[in-house]
Amino acid sequence: MKKLSALLAILIAVLLVWSLYQQSIRPSTITASSITASSASSTQAGAATLYPDSVLTPGDVLTTDASIVCKSGYSSSVRNVPINEKRMVYAEYNIPYPQPTGSYEADHFISLELGGSNDIKNLWPEPAAPNPGFHEKDVVENYLHNQVCKGLMPLAEAQREISTDWYAVYLRIQ
Repeated sequence: MKKLSALLAILIAVLLVWSLYQQSIRPSTITASSITASSASSTQAGAATLYPDSVLTPGDVLTTDASIVCKSGYSSSVRNVPINEKRMVYAEYNIPYPQPTGSYEADHFISLELGGSNDIKNLWPEPAAPNPGFHEKDVVENYLHNQVCKGLMPLAEAQREISTDWYAVYLRIQ
């Protein structure tokens, strides 16, 4: 009985140390909900259908370091959304998967080029139509990325803008 208690105590200690270790090496992550105090659709420039469900897709950030996201090839180096994760994203939104090519994309709410993660908390099935759709959001992503990499906007601000109201940014830059 003493050996079992000792083994259990060691196991608990190892799990605690492992948990603390994992927290210390985990990349700096913030969520869109921590970036924005509230993103009620009544304060957004577009219809609620332009934005992901904030409960299903609050957003998730892999990095807040502009020097990382501004390196050539960064987005493609971290892009990794397996088919099974895409299926889960579509299922959460009650949309059959796959959809006809070009009608939807499993979009990153906070884009990879702005430090967004591949986590399911940052993915949603964004339609192409009606306009504005994912093509227009891509314009915003590119614009904000350029602003960050030219030193005209902090990365945290770009992450906040895209997660608060990407469509307001779209209207502003048109």
